[in-house]
Amino acid sequence: MFKGVQLSILMNRKLKLWELNRPTVEEFKEKEKFPLVVVLDNIRSLANVGTFFRTADAFNVSQIILGGITAQPPHREIQKTALGATESIDWEHHENLVDVLKQYQADGYVVYAVEQAEKTTLLHEMNVKPQEKHVLVFGNEVDGVQQEIIDIADVVLEIPQFGTKHSLNVSVCAGVVLWEFVRKVGA
Repeated sequence: MFKGVQLSILMNRKLKLWELNRPTVEEFKEKEKFPLVVVLDNIRSLANVGTFFRTADAFNVSQIILGGITAQPPHREIQKTALGATESIDWEHHENLVDVLKQYQADGYVVYAVEQAEKTTLLHEMNVKPQEKHVLVFGNEVDGVQQEIIDIADVVLEIPQFGTKHSLNVSVCAGVVLWEFVRKVGA
């Protein structure tokens, strides 16, 4: 019996990076993306910004919009967590996100503010249609998403939480929300 257990462990070996068959940066840039834009509203931590890039790459996001005080690549501290994803993900910086978001809405995008508010939709209860285009807005680590953005958002999304803390780290939040979006649009 011990021999059989040992054999089954060997049959489930960890893959080497080269065995993952990931696309090159050039192949990724040419690949069709999910109709999903991520907006960073005044993110102050460069490590969080880098993590957003890496997570956006993992979930095939079409673009990142950096807003307000959010730092821009190239930056050594962003690169530490992005691990090259600043090269694969298209991005722009805008001071005024409200105008940018209104333009996305005019172009047919549904704008989701990821925040805790009086009227929210819990993440697992959101109704995402695969044919829709989506914008996800993530807010500052202390102050969250600006009220002006919440005021114009089509949906305010909230991740249910069951512990004593009031929130998740914003880049952890992004991983949870992006996975749910990708899952619901039929990845």
